[in-house]
Amino acid sequence: MIEYAKVILPKVSFSRKLFQKELLKCINWVEKGEVEVLYEWCKENFGEMYPEILEDAFTNHAA
Repeated sequence: MIEYAKVILPKVSFSRKLFQKELLKCINWVEKGEVEVLYEWCKENFGEMYPEILEDAFTNHAA
């Protein structure tokens, strides 16, 4: 499922709202052990563009 996220998220990164929606879906779809890998990949690729969305999405997932 991480490979799917790596395809979809760049395609929707033009839209803040769409990116956030798809990121949340991806977080829910990946295996628990893959969430950290997804977070690191997202931070590397979208950390400057959407830092608050990443922080919010991954923090809320961990709760």
